[in-house]
Amino acid sequence: MSLNERAAKVKLLLMDVDGVMTDGTLWNIPDGQGGFAETKGFDSQDGIALQWLSWNGIKTGVISGRVSPATEIRAKQCKMTYIYQGHIEKIPILEEIIADAKVAPDEIAYIGDDLTDIVIFRRVGLAIAVNNARPEVKGAAHHITEAKGGQGAVREAVEMILAAQGRWDQILEKYEVK
Repeated sequence: MSLNERAAKVKLLLMDVDGVMTDGTLWNIPDGQGGFAETKGFDSQDGIALQWLSWNGIKTGVISGRVSPATEIRAKQCKMTYIYQGHIEKIPILEEIIADAKVAPDEIAYIGDDLTDIVIFRRVGLAIAVNNARPEVKGAAHHITEAKGGQGAVREAVEMILAAQGRWDQILEKYEVK
């Protein structure tokens, strides 16, 4: 099956967070009471692209091994349906999401960067590795983005999906590009 055929079937886009929605950097900022607050940087163009999926009836979500308030806030800003954090073992979460979303595995795209994502790649219709993913992850992917994680890789994947579904021109027309 071609990449375009895989992307045309997508009804749900799931992704890892650190290294995909971010460049993987974690900032620990002193909280003034001897502790620290963790934060991350997210790409604004990835965020608007995720909202375009929402407008087009394509659900989105994250499955992350780390728990982070910043991830929760960002996922809600991006209108994500599924927000799972603190799960290194991702298969049970994927199965739970599939049951809730009522989609077939081949209707799911997943974006990842590290070894924990390969098990998901093997179970979905469109496996996407970000450019700076581990070599093993790139080897298991159907597609590798030109952009790195946290630097437009999600946006690139969204544009590919919307174009394959004949919806990209509508986005361009909305912003008077066409």
